[in-house]
Amino acid sequence: MLTAFAQAFRTPDLRRKLLFTLGIMAIYRLGTVIPAPGVDYGNVQVCSASVETGLLGMVNLFSGGGLLQLSIFALGIMPYITASIIVQLLRVVIPHFEALHKEGQAGTAKLTQYTRYLTIGLGLLQSVTVVVMATNGTMFPGCPLVPIPQQDFFSLFLTVLAMTAGTGLVMWLGELITERGVGNGMSLMIFTSIVASFPSQILAVAATNNAVRNVAILLLILFVVTLAVVFVEQTQRRIPVQYAKRMVGRRLYGGSTTYIPLKINQAGVIPVIFASSILQVPMLAAQFAPTSGWSQWLQLNFATGTSWYYMVTYAVLIIAFAFFYTSITFNPDEVADNMKRYGGFIPGIRAGQPTADYLRYVVTRLNWPGALYLAVVAMLPVIVIAAMGVQSAMQFGGTTIMIMVGVGLQTVKEIDSQLQQRHYEGFLQ
Repeated sequence: MLTAFAQAFRTPDLRRKLLFTLGIMAIYRLGTVIPAPGVDYGNVQVCSASVETGLLGMVNLFSGGGLLQLSIFALGIMPYITASIIVQLLRVVIPHFEALHKEGQAGTAKLTQYTRYLTIGLGLLQSVTVVVMATNGTMFPGCPLVPIPQQDFFSLFLTVLAMTAGTGLVMWLGELITERGVGNGMSLMIFTSIVASFPSQILAVAATNNAVRNVAILLLILFVVTLAVVFVEQTQRRIPVQYAKRMVGRRLYGGSTTYIPLKINQAGVIPVIFASSILQVPMLAAQFAPTSGWSQWLQLNFATGTSWYYMVTYAVLIIAFAFFYTSITFNPDEVADNMKRYGGFIPGIRAGQPTADYLRYVVTRLNWPGALYLAVVAMLPVIVIAAMGVQSAMQFGGTTIMIMVGVGLQTVKEIDSQLQQRHYEGFLQ
């Protein structure tokens, strides 16, 4: 692997791509520590130490620590990810979006433009929410210091404008990596944010009682979950497809054999993110009546994420969203129509609707182990860490490990494919 890495840097164009990607990631990390206009950096440093878990802790993790620092990149890449998911879901509701998706490159460019506009809109909305929460004490409860001292309209407007502009800049940097660098830019942004927070979490665990045991268990969890993620993400159910021979002019086409690769986990980490976001809604509702009986019950069973009510609800939501998201991203009818149009068929299955029914049957059977895998990987680290009593590592969950390993595998595969084009030995050999 080290030889392949050296060969990658010896290749001029690949070296430029790698250095360009690393440079953009460095700029992104720099933006997460630059405070927005009007923010008192010293006060924010003190107040942010009290916020570790919950929805803010998760969003702060995906923003690389920029949210609780009230930096210009406070929102990170999450508005773009949310906008992309919304545009994908709207394909089911709005026929125009589905028509654009089927138009090919021109339609995809139009959907990308809609995604950018929606990203800026979500960035503006979330920036206003963050500034309001920081000024009224909701973001840093119990902190006597004021994170934004000047709270006149013009100062708050500059803070919101800087965070919204930072969202657009992060989106542009991610697209630059995708076009001119190596790997998917948006995925690498999240990867960078998660990796940047790992040293502080490990140091926090090392500062607790039984530090050696806790750190060893934490590293063991990382190793075991990484093995499970690599094994499942690399596993495929290959559906064989044959293409009939056909004459086009004087040339004979077709007659080849290929396959449709179906992954066990086709939904990725999206169901876990959806389930985590939905479970924060009861806590937000509980803030409107903190002294009522139902509010206290919600705070007791859904605040920490270690109760059985929370875990069972979390697992059910993950499984439900896994089936829902897979049904949106994979359309058996569309795949069957494309195969029929080009003369392809599955051996033993008639073309057309029988092929679509067969693909739907296979995908449904694959969804069950994939959804259970997501639920177990997402919950197992949280259960073990809660049993250890190390609250400072609650963000060290299966979701972050799945994102890290998945993005790492995707990036290594792309570098490996470029090395193979130049007849060098790749990373995966």
